[in-house]
Amino acid sequence: MSDLDQPITRYDVWHLSLPVTSRRDHGIGSVEGACEIVVLRLTTEDGTEGWGEASPWSVFTGSPEASFAALDRYLRPLVTGRAVGDRAAIMADALYAIAHCTEAKAALETALLDLEGRLTGQPVWRVLGGSDPAPIPLSVSIADPDFANDIRLLDRLVHDGVSIVKLKTGFRDAAFDIMRLERIRRDYPSLRVRVDFNQGLHPDEAKARVLDVAAFRPDFIEQPVRAHHFDLMAHLRGLTDIPLLADESVFGPEDMARAIREGICDGVSVKIMKSGGPTRAQQVARMAADAGLLAYGGDMFEAGLAHLAGAHMIAATPQITLGCEFYQASYFLAEDILSAPFPVRDGHVVVPDAPGLGIAPDPDAIARHTLNRGQNAAAA
Repeated sequence: MSDLDQPITRYDVWHLSLPVTSRRDHGIGSVEGACEIVVLRLTTEDGTEGWGEASPWSVFTGSPEASFAALDRYLRPLVTGRAVGDRAAIMADALYAIAHCTEAKAALETALLDLEGRLTGQPVWRVLGGSDPAPIPLSVSIADPDFANDIRLLDRLVHDGVSIVKLKTGFRDAAFDIMRLERIRRDYPSLRVRVDFNQGLHPDEAKARVLDVAAFRPDFIEQPVRAHHFDLMAHLRGLTDIPLLADESVFGPEDMARAIREGICDGVSVKIMKSGGPTRAQQVARMAADAGLLAYGGDMFEAGLAHLAGAHMIAATPQITLGCEFYQASYFLAEDILSAPFPVRDGHVVVPDAPGLGIAPDPDAIARHTLNRGQNAAAA
């Protein structure tokens, strides 16, 4: 029997609440005080563990309660007793076992990939088909409604060697967005700037506000209007030569096919939490590249475990050329759940080359922040 023939004999789920250090305002909602994630641990017959994280947001992908229920009740029967090497078949079953819940499916595939990597002695990026990944440029979001707090963050980012920021816009009036863009361009000329409305604009104001920020020549402008406004996205795309990125309009390959067909964007934010796992995220990026579109490695309100999964996916997906946004573990959470710091150096994410994801969670951190445990789950 090969290592990948080992059955998965234990399946544990935890719902966590992680304190955060600041408020984040986006076009569709805010996060303050804490963010909630769901953690999955799969254990094989010989005791090898694989870990995954679901990072939902209720106004975007779904609720943590839904992710917890999906993992604990609906996906569990698809996994327990099956071989680690059945990953593709398990994920095919999971796709339709429960509607939506893409974050839960991402956690499941991440844990299966972590197991496969650990059992075969390979990093996840190699399991996914990558080779010799370079460090990934890191972008950090500027989203505090008190801009004085973000000024302090900007100073820290420049000190740390971060060279890309994404300004979250559309949650207040146009004057607030313009003031912040002017200040960043004036006082932080070394920073590349991106703009993300997170669906925050009413259709009646979208044209004027997109053109206002386009005048500052950001790298791209992301998702100005609600996800279903495909026609309006296509119209806004034609107003400026600044690339227009789709985020909430494109979850998985099915959405990407429609976005390409209807010409709504110049690029896409690729997230494992939207697509339902690293392999479907790779599909999205490859479809975008084949259509001549850009791809960016986005994220949700994540801990370091999900960051690792996203980083390994990007490392195996050269079609993603605009860097990543895995900043929360370093610049937003009061405490991460990893047993070692998420690897950021000189403004880049350094992808681990140890087997599996490369870093496991800290059981004590999981225990400190647990709200709820799944069926039969003991302390981590």
